[in-house]
Amino acid sequence: MKPELLKVAPAPACSFSVRQDAVPRMNNRWHFHPEVELILFHRGSGMQFVGDSVLPFAPGDIVLVGANLPHYWRFDDDYQRESELSAPFATVAHFTETFWGTPFLNLPENQPLKALLYRAQRGLLLPSGASAALRPRFERLVQTQGPWRIVALLDCLLALAAHDELHVLSSEGFGYDTADTDDERLNAVYQYTLTHFRRRIGLAEVAAVAGLVPPAFCRYFKGRMGKTYFRFLLEIRVSRARQLLLETDLSIKDLCFESGFGNSADFHKSFKQLTGKTPLAYQRETGQLAAALQQK
Repeated sequence: MKPELLKVAPAPACSFSVRQDAVPRMNNRWHFHPEVELILFHRGSGMQFVGDSVLPFAPGDIVLVGANLPHYWRFDDDYQRESELSAPFATVAHFTETFWGTPFLNLPENQPLKALLYRAQRGLLLPSGASAALRPRFERLVQTQGPWRIVALLDCLLALAAHDELHVLSSEGFGYDTADTDDERLNAVYQYTLTHFRRRIGLAEVAAVAGLVPPAFCRYFKGRMGKTYFRFLLEIRVSRARQLLLETDLSIKDLCFESGFGNSADFHKSFKQLTGKTPLAYQRETGQLAAALQQK
């Protein structure tokens, strides 16, 4: 399976591209490209798919996605309906690993940069609570021109490389076949799951979306994603629960149903299985960590 190949063209007389997205639907499907992607979210929230990782994203998150690593950000439905506004949803830069030349990247002083790009092959996240000091650098990246634009990008990357709160996203064993052109089928499964995850989804139902019988669909999905479909569905539901725990005051009962779980026992078991924490412990610890990082 190959996600959609996206062609990223820099502006004339520019060696890499920088843009600010005014709508939340840019490249709204699972895709990849040979360029490294650096993104800062300014507003909006939803679910983030990087390789085989499924997590919520929020304003202030910074993500670095390595070359040819599939990814997809799906904004929540409220943002999907928003029209173009003055405030951007995200600042996004695309660049090839060697646009500044291989000798430059191999300079001993640039070892932190080279190591960062290597780690980005699995995707890297700097969560919003830890990113405040880096956000002004993205403004300079958007505003500068000429050689200072390259300096601004380097400044963003080196500041990211020096941060001790970076999280690796995709698992070490994640792989995909870029020679396969079957992307529409998997995107249909993604879209259907994200639309209906709050209710029970049967195997025959989702297999029909892919145009396959259930046994063939199970082999298809496991072979391309390295996990079963129902593991993927569970990760989406827990991701939604994590988002709601931090953004709303819903009771645990309401939260588990809003995330697609049939009862609170299944919710607690699945949440702890994937996060290592109970829902309340996750809410408390994540909130305290974000507050502490913002005070630094």
